Amino acid sequence: MNTSPWNRIVKYLYSLHQWYRETPERALEQAYDAALAIKAIEDEHFGGQIISERSGDYGQSTLSYFKSELQKYLKVIQTRMVEFNASRSFLELPERVGAKPKTGHSAEHHQHGLHLNNKDRASLIFEKLEFIDGVIDKYINNSRSTAIVPVVSSVNVQAKSTTNSRSPTDPNKGSANSVKIHDGEVDTNYEEVNLLPRSLLGTLNRITKDLDPGAEKEVVKNFRNSKVKTIISLRFILLLILVPLLTNQISKNFLVGPIVDHFRGQENAPLFINVNLEEEAFQELERFEQHLKFERLIGTAPSLSLEETEQKIAEKAVELAEEYRAESSGAIKNIFSDLISCMAFVAIIVTNKKEIEILKSFMDDVIYGLSDSAKAFVIILFTDVFVGFHSPHGWEVILEGVSRHLGLPENRQFIFLFIATFPVILDTVFKYWIFRYLNRSSPSAVATYKNMNE
Repeated sequence: MNTSPWNRIVKYLYSLHQWYRETPERALEQAYDAALAIKAIEDEHFGGQIISERSGDYGQSTLSYFKSELQKYLKVIQTRMVEFNASRSFLELPERVGAKPKTGHSAEHHQHGLHLNNKDRASLIFEKLEFIDGVIDKYINNSRSTAIVPVVSSVNVQAKSTTNSRSPTDPNKGSANSVKIHDGEVDTNYEEVNLLPRSLLGTLNRITKDLDPGAEKEVVKNFRNSKVKTIISLRFILLLILVPLLTNQISKNFLVGPIVDHFRGQENAPLFINVNLEEEAFQELERFEQHLKFERLIGTAPSLSLEETEQKIAEKAVELAEEYRAESSGAIKNIFSDLISCMAFVAIIVTNKKEIEILKSFMDDVIYGLSDSAKAFVIILFTDVFVGFHSPHGWEVILEGVSRHLGLPENRQFIFLFIATFPVILDTVFKYWIFRYLNRSSPSAVATYKNMNE
């Protein structure tokens, strides 16, 4: 009874000691798994070439995803190789004895690595290090992957130092892209130059894919993925439109409306919500009075006494008062119901992040899938409507409508200031998008746009 806690402590310390002693091999195993993941992406999506836009026919969003995956795995390799080198300083790995490492990198390393003797285990360790070197060396001087060069360089240096320090039996053997001369090492990394143009190679790759027996299954798979993405995107767009609208109408008629009508129905409640509505009511009442006078003068209406005229004007004033009271109440209802609908819209955005990513991919496919002339037409139409020569009149109408919808007084100075700044900012952002993204993904569309715009 008294020895049970002690036995548990001993077992815990023993397991902790075992975990500590296995740190180098565990770190190396995780780095090796990350290298295998990079190699799998290269073989499956880039024909065994490096992960870059030159090796695969993918759009900007898809290529960005593969590059982010590459950076993630390279970061794992860097971190685990640092852990491997640091733990190796305190814990000795089995020394390499004799034979050259075996070739091939399969899942059997994961299953049988713990059941090997020291000779085979050392051979397996150096095989994994050599495989990691072979994967990361390809990204050192890749001009298309400058954002990941610091990570890859540091990993490469660590892996090389590990391999060289643990391989005294093969002093003349360097990395895959280096030549060792006496005491120094000269880096011979270079970018592979193909004899055939890249466009011709891309055409040959597409022909090879078409002749592949599994090409039909791949086409069906891609079609199904595209169909699912389209359905999800359209459903999400309808959700973004219908839910805020329904929330606005329901809250306005059943929640905000009764509350506003209750407080606005009191006698001391103001009739007009702003000065503009009051001026409009006065002008309309004056116009009605002048209309009665005009009809009496031309004889189209029976002559009325002064009392009858004042009675008609009083009836019209009451009618205008009720009309503008309802408009003022409607403006207050619009403010609160619009806030509630905006909250519903934000809630949809926050709770549907996966659908947003799918919608973004769908919009990229739609926009970048248009022909060059269609892209140029959409660009010109958008710029002429929102930032063109006649756009200030449209912005003025929109701002006046929004201010009336919310019951705000029309401020001409704010409207002119908005027209003088916002379209300019929008035009700058749009030109930056053309220069930064469209010019890189579809330069022919940019050339078509310039020709059509001249």
